[in-house]
Amino acid sequence: MAAKFLVRYGEIALKGRNRGEFEQQLHRNLKGAVGDFEAEVDRMHGRFMVSGPEAGREAMQERLSRVFGVVSVSPVWEEALDFEKIKTRAKEIFAQFANQSSSFKVQSRRANKHFPYNSPEISQLLGGHLLEEYPLLQVDLHQPDIILSVEIGYKSAYLYLDKIAGPGGLPVGITGKSLLLLSGGMDSPVAGWLAMKRGLALEAVHFHSFPFTSRHSSDKAIELGKILARYGGKIPLHMINVADIQKILRQDCPPEMGVILLRRMMYRLAQLVCEKRHLQAIVTGENLGQVASQTLESIDVISKATSMLVIRPLVSFDKDEIITIARNIDSFDISALPYEDCCTLFLPRSPVTKPRHAVVEQLEKRLDIPAMLDQALQTAELHVVKR
Repeated sequence: MAAKFLVRYGEIALKGRNRGEFEQQLHRNLKGAVGDFEAEVDRMHGRFMVSGPEAGREAMQERLSRVFGVVSVSPVWEEALDFEKIKTRAKEIFAQFANQSSSFKVQSRRANKHFPYNSPEISQLLGGHLLEEYPLLQVDLHQPDIILSVEIGYKSAYLYLDKIAGPGGLPVGITGKSLLLLSGGMDSPVAGWLAMKRGLALEAVHFHSFPFTSRHSSDKAIELGKILARYGGKIPLHMINVADIQKILRQDCPPEMGVILLRRMMYRLAQLVCEKRHLQAIVTGENLGQVASQTLESIDVISKATSMLVIRPLVSFDKDEIITIARNIDSFDISALPYEDCCTLFLPRSPVTKPRHAVVEQLEKRLDIPAMLDQALQTAELHVVKR
């Protein structure tokens, strides 16, 4: 017996003439999510139907519920477009899942207008049939123990009890491709998740300082990449060593300017990765006012190091909101592991909070920036992270 799932989408339905393009992208993403189960994904009356092997039911349900663009997923029983058979199936479902004193209601949706009963009639007739079969059942239209839903399609009827919430948003890949600056901290994976929710396909870059820091920082980045890949499919993760850059900055520049100068070098490296990989924007976990490098002045000066569009999904979030999302997407425990990363290395006691662009440019004239970037890029390693 095949496991079948009714998959619903929301915002996509409002896209007017472009709706077909969004549906096609969601179709591709659903197939990618359950492709290793050899599942079939079919479009039907504003829904998708996913069919796969019974042995993969739980795994497929979990994966489908993480696909951006999906509002909800329901495991369904499929039945012929014969009302007597639909009644029999409803009776079987209640025999399995309802106890004698359960309260219930029936709700119906009829996409196929050729079916002999309209939606209210289907609900009333099925509800009456169930009360005849199970006299101790009680109808409760407001807070029932069980909701039996029936959808009448063009080829089959579908009955279901559950709606598993999806993440909503837009299908990944529909709005473009971007590069996430992925640290081992709390903010960047949440920023990446929110960027994917708006349809951006991600690659990621992680800057590390081995051997000044351990490899645990890079291991964290890979594990966080796996979390994001649950929602967006495989993610190419670029590992770049900036230890030599940090040594030069420490030797040749004032320590209070180190963070600003390092962030500018990261932006330059990110732009070079974007140009090589044909990516359209940089996504960061920067937040306004959270640390010294996230004042308006600092963000402005750092941003001037690149001509790329920089997207900051977290700019107005407070820390509690970020932590809530991190817990919901299962990145919190990994991010909370106490491993040092490159941004905390050589951190001065009093970093500058209101840098001036002219001063930063004067400091950078002491540096051979092209050589520093080239040396860092030679350390780059590419890992393709999968769910």
